[in-house]
Amino acid sequence: MALEKWAAIASIGLFAMFSGEMISIYYFMTNIPADFEFATAFEANPKILQFISIGVAPASILAGLSFLMSRRYGSRPNGLMIIGGGIIMLVGMAICYSVVDQIPEQYITDSVRYVPILFMVLSAPVMIVGFVLFKIKKKRPKKEYF
Repeated sequence: MALEKWAAIASIGLFAMFSGEMISIYYFMTNIPADFEFATAFEANPKILQFISIGVAPASILAGLSFLMSRRYGSRPNGLMIIGGGIIMLVGMAICYSVVDQIPEQYITDSVRYVPILFMVLSAPVMIVGFVLFKIKKKRPKKEYF
């Protein structure tokens, strides 16, 4: 496999990891155990920032790298993988946003409320880049008649 395919595969994995991390922290906030000794000191903002920097930032860079490396000749598998990464992020953030209403008011901050919306919106450009890469056809070499 070429480097651009490996970059697309890694970006899918990182998009899935980011979605899983965000879903887990949101479900944790919905039902924090009563015997959890740090329940009053728990803040989601640092964890969300950590998940963004570990998961979605490198995933976006790798998806962009895959696009840049294969934009001249186009690649259906790379385009499908980038589109898949965008869909994974969209679905994960939709699940997180559906859980926001169940989180107790003491854990709700601006980042808890608006990060899923932000990344649902940002999943659209990722899918568009994958679709553009999916539609590019290889350029035919010019025939020399003489």
